[in-house]
Amino acid sequence: MDPGLNSLLKWSVENSSTTANDPDAAPPINRGFDPEALNSLLGGPSDAELMRLSMSAILSSDPSISLDDKLIAFDNFEQLIENLDNANNLEPLALWAPLLSCLESTEGEIRKMAAWCVGTAVQNNERCQERLLAMGGIPKLVVVAVGEEEGALVRRKAVYALSSACRNYQPAMDELVSELVKKGREVEKIDAADMDACDVLIGGLREEAANAAA
Repeated sequence: MDPGLNSLLKWSVENSSTTANDPDAAPPINRGFDPEALNSLLGGPSDAELMRLSMSAILSSDPSISLDDKLIAFDNFEQLIENLDNANNLEPLALWAPLLSCLESTEGEIRKMAAWCVGTAVQNNERCQERLLAMGGIPKLVVVAVGEEEGALVRRKAVYALSSACRNYQPAMDELVSELVKKGREVEKIDAADMDACDVLIGGLREEAANAAA
């Protein structure tokens, strides 16, 4: 049986009025219904498919897909990964590498959206923080965050992503400090769980970004 149909059948049985109104029956287990199963049954794309389609549009070299089209796709992608499960699916869907590659795009708006999406995915999400670190994302974000030729809005999104990536996750914080030292910054080791210390570091980067050219 199709997994989506099986899910729908279980949901309908568990929440049927007959079961609920039978005094001798066990209380119904209202597990809710999986919208992705319904989408599958009705022929609509799942969130995973939408994430893949969005990234395909963002990376496309088709001249008929404009920069505005790619930014719309990126906005849709960001909204999808606000969902924790979708953010965690970046790894099994093999979307981390293409997302991080966008931080090196020649288009500033693409770099900005990529940093924004990274920040959304890793915020309060240790699994994604681990993947970002493992995929070499911290150095890429530092390049954008402190790039003297980078616009203020782009740099601010990269700082936001670094803040989300490093708070309460020491390995990423250590990597950030190391990368900043390589850039000539005088930064001491910071406890990722010390929010005051994190605020000082991130606040300094944010102030630099705000003073950058628009």
